[in-house]
Amino acid sequence: MIRIFQGLPVMSVSSKSDSVIGRDLEGQGVGDTNRELTLVKGDSIVYKILHGFLNKGNMKFVNIATNVVRRAKTNRLSSGTKSEFSDYDLQIDEDEKWQHGSERKSGPLLSGIAYCIASCSMILLNKVVLSAYGFDAGISLMFYQNFVSVIVIVALEFFGVVSTEKLTWKLIRVWIPVNLIFVGMLLTGMYSLKYINIAMVTILKNVTNILTAIGETYIFRKRQNNKVWVALFLMIISAVTGGITDLSFDTVGYTWQTLNCVFTAGYSLTLRRVMDIAKQSTRSGSLNEVSMVLLNNALSLPFAILLILVFNEWAYVYNLDVIRMPMFWVVATASGLFGLAISFTSMWFLNQTGPTTYSLVGSLNKIPISIAGILLFKVPLSLPNLFSILFGLFAGVFFARAKMS
Repeated sequence: MIRIFQGLPVMSVSSKSDSVIGRDLEGQGVGDTNRELTLVKGDSIVYKILHGFLNKGNMKFVNIATNVVRRAKTNRLSSGTKSEFSDYDLQIDEDEKWQHGSERKSGPLLSGIAYCIASCSMILLNKVVLSAYGFDAGISLMFYQNFVSVIVIVALEFFGVVSTEKLTWKLIRVWIPVNLIFVGMLLTGMYSLKYINIAMVTILKNVTNILTAIGETYIFRKRQNNKVWVALFLMIISAVTGGITDLSFDTVGYTWQTLNCVFTAGYSLTLRRVMDIAKQSTRSGSLNEVSMVLLNNALSLPFAILLILVFNEWAYVYNLDVIRMPMFWVVATASGLFGLAISFTSMWFLNQTGPTTYSLVGSLNKIPISIAGILLFKVPLSLPNLFSILFGLFAGVFFARAKMS
């Protein structure tokens, strides 16, 4: 067998009496007929025969042997190189498969966490603007937040950070139903947040999961397992008991929250269906997340202006003293930026999962947002109401486990 040792071909044999021949053949240049070949164990019979043969000037044997060794080495090196490259390519393919598999597994988790952080931050800031500052103009706040989002996207596109699809009338007509639901979802959410504490808002949002699951069953023909339905039933119990034991119960606020659940479920279901139709309405045949965010926020501005004029909200905002406070605009602007983050992360999350899992974000951010809302805004709690909130959080966690099973 031939093995490579320090870059030279060496013939390995099992018999101890055999000599190792040709270790320096290639390195010494065998073509020189005046150079004597050095052999091991010169006192052997084989050595004496070959030494006498070479002294007569017969180098043909050596040339033949050298060529054979060279060819053997070349073939072995070539074969080894191919094998090494094959192993290297195989390793690259395995690494790429592992990387893509890791991305597929981590995508839903990362998008869910991002959406959770953005939504928690926006809820807290909206609560500060609507309650702490007493800003009773939800339509105007929505208009300002969406306007900030549009400005940011246009600026990012101008500097080449993002790219958006050109807005055409054909695309706008397709997207208007989604946008109307989007506006309704934002407005009802703001007004419910003004009248209800954050902990109860997060618990009542469980109703959205119920409506979405029912919509998936009838619209997308998706079957839910028994654990999901049990979790949804627990959510209904937690919402009802939470409302009954709520010390700060407000009929107006609960009405707005019920409407918000309807709009939120309708938005997630409609968005999933319209996405594919909207892609066919573009020149490139595709529609990225940035374009969809721009569509939602830009198209909402005319509707917001119309509602502000209809409800005469502009006069109310103009006479408010709070709008002359710089800190108010800092908080309102920050809420707009988090609103943009919600738009990006929600579509990212929806593309990674589905409508029911998208609404599952309420289960992901219930615990931290409920605790923060209770502590920051000093919400009055009774023991039964606290138990209802904890039961609702448990139902949300159980629902998440049921969806993963």
